[in-house]
Formats: sequence, structure tokens, C-alpha cells
Amino acid sequence: MFTGIDEVDWASLRHAHGSAADVPGLLRGLASADAAEREVALDELYGSVHHQGNVYDSTLACVPFLFALASRTEVQDRAAVVELLVSIGAESAGPLARAAVRAGAEAFVPLADDACPGVRRAAAGALVRFLDEPARVLEVLCRRIAVERDERVLPALTAALGLFVRDRPAQAAGAVDLLAAQSEPPYAPGIRLAALGQLALCAPERLPDDLVPTAIRLLRDRSGRRAAGPDRTDADTLVGRIRRLRPSDEEGSYLLRTLHRALDDRVTDRIALLVGQLNSPDAMDRCNAVWMSAGLFREWRADFSAPVALIGAQLCCEEDRLRDAAVSVLAELFGVAAPAADELHALVIARPDLWVHAWERGRPSLGGPLKALARSGDRRAVPVLAQLLAGSVVPGGLGFEVVRLGRAAAPLAPALRRRLGRVPLDSPEASELAAPLLAALTALQDTAAVPEVLRLLRGAPDGLGARDALVGQAVRTLDALGTAARAAAPVLRRLLDTRHAAVAAGALWSAEGDVDVVLPVLLRELTLGRSRSARTAAEQLGRLGAAARDALPALHELAGSGRVWERVAAAQALWRIEGDPEPVLPVFRSAWSQNPYTRGAIAGYLAALGPAGAALHDLVTGELAAARRHTVRPGGYGSHDIAQDERLLADCRTALANR
Repeated sequence: MFTGIDEVDWASLRHAHGSAADVPGLLRGLASADAAEREVALDELYGSVHHQGNVYDSTLACVPFLFALASRTEVQDRAAVVELLVSIGAESAGPLARAAVRAGAEAFVPLADDACPGVRRAAAGALVRFLDEPARVLEVLCRRIAVERDERVLPALTAALGLFVRDRPAQAAGAVDLLAAQSEPPYAPGIRLAALGQLALCAPERLPDDLVPTAIRLLRDRSGRRAAGPDRTDADTLVGRIRRLRPSDEEGSYLLRTLHRALDDRVTDRIALLVGQLNSPDAMDRCNAVWMSAGLFREWRADFSAPVALIGAQLCCEEDRLRDAAVSVLAELFGVAAPAADELHALVIARPDLWVHAWERGRPSLGGPLKALARSGDRRAVPVLAQLLAGSVVPGGLGFEVVRLGRAAAPLAPALRRRLGRVPLDSPEASELAAPLLAALTALQDTAAVPEVLRLLRGAPDGLGARDALVGQAVRTLDALGTAARAAAPVLRRLLDTRHAAVAAGALWSAEGDVDVVLPVLLRELTLGRSRSARTAAEQLGRLGAAARDALPALHELAGSGRVWERVAAAQALWRIEGDPEPVLPVFRSAWSQNPYTRGAIAGYLAALGPAGAALHDLVTGELAAARRHTVRPGGYGSHDIAQDERLLADCRTALANR
């Protein structure tokens, strides 16, 4: 199987870490009789010749030897070798890699009939992807389905049929008929679920009218027949760790995830399906449901109270895997997690050991249950956060979660101030320690915090000073404190010639309201040609109102900028200074369409504009009617900040209410 391997000049070939001279040893390791050695060899191959899906000249040189390994029955773990070949030949790997695997695709035909179920399972999809003989591929799949008895292999054959339909629609009629047949008795529940998922992807017209109830019933039937598997003993390698992270019922997860993906924007059906999964008597089914719910919540807008409440119900489960999955998902939902707040609070009270998460390296962080409770905006998190603030070590990022609690967190202000006053100014971690505390005090507008904030600005050594990001955050905190920050005016003036000039000028305006000091600085920053400075200066000029009329020519010019955020900032400043919506609204309209990330800011402006923004209410109405979250593209790609999207929707409703 290694004939010719020593004739390849591996040292002249490359992989992710340099010379490929080690590759022959790794290929030979795949044929080892020792399981750990095979696992390590596979791990190293994924980490070098196929690192993060990349393909190198050494990768192409490996392909013939991988085929030889896959075809020798004495080689163990051949299924993993076939999976590596499929990954190398994937579309995303490029045409050369795909051509290399296609050149050897004939080898997948006998592997489809291999004695090893894992090999048969891996070979099914490989046939469809790489063998350029559609009729022969379909014949092999149909024959295998007719004789296959292993219920671990049958779903892979069904998935391969679906892939065949999608890749070769002209020859797909027979495959669709077979999928429809597989979705009915006498096929086993798991196979019927697999067939329904594939039909939903490629032939939805063949689905039953009662798809969701049928899928839930099949899931229950499948779970009742599933035997408990042995505990995993995967080696401590990258591949082994990945396998341990997979759901214990990986097949069940795949079947339902396929169905959810196929249903796509049928959100009502997906919620009903998820509710059925979360009501399953089987803990594995519920755990799979919790994990796949995250994608639904992140991408779509709907009333998720029923599934969120059911996820909350999993918090009382004694199984760590299920409870931890529920906590992880709820922590990313922010206010959407409110229906699970009672269960989160109960878990926080019952398990103080979960308040803080200790890492092997680095500072401890806020524990998942308490983080989720605080992010949901539930005031019951406040007493627990107070206990942590009184402790010896404050979990990293705690202050950022305090922000989510709004005014309910006001009792925490004294403790936050004390903590800020203890930040060691000469520590390289000063910024990391202070930033969350400053964010919390800013949100609370705690006027008593001025001395502690000034300590940061006055006492920081030269290495910190005006060049550190911490200074910008400290100045923004002073800005939020208004006239209470008058004592900071001398320090703020010294920052007017630094990169923090615009934010320092804004804080001076809040503290003293002296336009003669502030306006020249903001005009300078507006016209320096630095994008971030110009945007910040425009935002600050808007706060000056009519006193900033001297900035109108430069703001009108900036409103025609090629940079969308500069245009938006300039437009809002123009409105606040002139009070004329006519030149402003077209800028908002174009930015709204060009960059969805601007919509949150624009919706906030429209809410403040009231009736003057009526010309853009069609944008607001359209946003409220959109089912997909605003920064997510079809297929689930893009940003998944649920809190940001929920704020946008709230501002849109306010804008309509104020018209």
C-alpha cells in the first residue's frame, strides 16, 4: 500500500507547518496496529496536510496513498481515512484537490459494499460527490439500501440519495421516489426521519401534510429503540477531543438538524418541532434540541417563549451535559431568555459553586447561570453580584453584565466604585480590570464615581496615559456623569491634543458647556481626514445643537462621504444643529440599505425625530415585518447579536409610536 512512497521528494513539498518530510511517517502511522498511534497520525494529518481545510502540494501527494490505505482490509480505522479523502476533495478545497480525489473515485464503489459498517457509511456520500457516472451511482445506492441492515449505515445512504437529487436533478426522479418510500413504513423510525429531512431539502412537495407531528412521533419511536452506547474512550488528540464534544447521539442530532435546515424560514413549524423535541422523555433528544435551538434563535425573529421556557426546564436536570447546554444557550439570548428566568434564578441560588467559572489559565469569569440571569435583565441577579463584588477576586467581565440590568443595578454602584479604586495603575492588566467596572458605572451614571475615574487618568504611568484604550473609556464615563465631572476639566483639557481629543471635548461640554473651548477642537477633528475621529467629532457636534452652526459646511461635506458610518454621524448632527430633516433623511435611507449594522443607530435617531421622520417609517415598518434578524444573511451567516437586534426592534416600535 506504500509502494512508491519513498520515491516522492517529501522534503521539497510543504504543509501548514513547513517541510512535509514527516508525512510518510504519518501515513504509515494510519496503518499501525496500535489504536493510539493511528489516532495521533490522523490528528497530525488534519493538522498539517489538511490544516483548517487547506490543501497543499503534500496533500495532493497523499491522496493515492490514502486510497491505498482505504482499500486494504487489514487496515483499521479505514472509515476515518475515507472521511479524510472526502474532506480533501470538498468543493471548498479547490479544483486541484477535487480532481485528485475524483481521479481515484472508482475505489469508492467496492468500499460501498465493505464488510465494515463505518467504511460503507463514509463511502456512500463519497460515491455521489466524486464518481462521474450518475446511473451507476444511483444503482449502487439503491442496491445497498435494499440489502443494508445496519441502522448506522442506512441514514448515510439516505443522505447520499438526497445529495444525489440536489447535485443531479436531471437524473433524480428515481432517487426522489426511493426517498418518499423510505419515509413510510416499514422502514425504521430513524430512516424515515432521515428521508423526511432529505425530502424537505430537495423535494418538499413530497412531504406529508402533518410533517411536524410525524417527525416528533418518529423521534420518540427512534429514541425508544435506541440502545445505550458505551462510554467514549477516544484518545487525547485533536480528533479525539472533537469526537468527545459531539452529541452522544450524533445521528439523532444530524437527523433533526437536517430537518430544521430544510424547513429554513418556516419558523412556526420549526418552533413546533423544537417544542416536541424539548418535551421528549429522552434526555439525549432534549440535549440535541437545546443545541440546535441556538441557530433558530440567532437567525429568526418570533415568539420563542414556549421553547425558551422548556429550555429553562432543563436546568433542573441532573445530567451535567443537558444542564450545561441549556445554560450556554440561555446566556446568549439576553432579554429573550426571560421566560427561563425563574429556573435560572433557582439554579443560581441552589448552586453557588456555579457563580464563578475558574479557567486553567487566566482570570476566573462569571459563571454561566448567573451571567444568563443578569443578561436577561432580572433584578434577582443583583444580590448575588453584590456578594461577588465583596469577595477577594471579581470575575472578569462582571461589570459588562451589570450593564444589562439597567437601573436595577444601582445598589451595586458603591462596590463598583471601590473595586475601581483598587485597580493597580502600574499593572499591565489595568485596562482589562477597569474597563468592565467603567462600563457599569457609565450605565448607572454614578456621579459619585468621579474621584475613582480621575485616579485612572491622573495616576496612570506613561505606558498607560493617553495612548491606552482605557483612557477613552474613562473619558466616556466622565461624559456620562455630566456637570458632576467638573473637577475633571483640567485633565480633560490636557487630552485635547491627543487621539482622545473628540471624546474629551464631548466630556468637557457635558461638564462645563463652554462652546469656545470645545467647538474648535471638534472642528479640527472633523476635518483631519481620520475616519474614526471625524465620526466621533460629528457625534459630539450634534450634542452642541445650534451652538455648532460653524460646523455645518464640514458636516454637509461629511454627509456625502463614501464611508457609511461617517455619513450617518454627520446626518444626525445636521438634524440636531439645523432641525431640518430634508437633507438628513436621504442619508439615513441609503445607509439603512447599504449597511444593516447602521440600522440600530438610525432607528434610535428616528425614534427621537418623531413625526419629522415619517418619510422613513416605511423602513421601520419593513424591519418590523422582516422575519430574519437584521445582521444575518440567508443561510445563517453574519452577526448573531440577539441583543442588538432586539434593541433595533424596540426602537422601531418607538419610532412608529412617536409619529
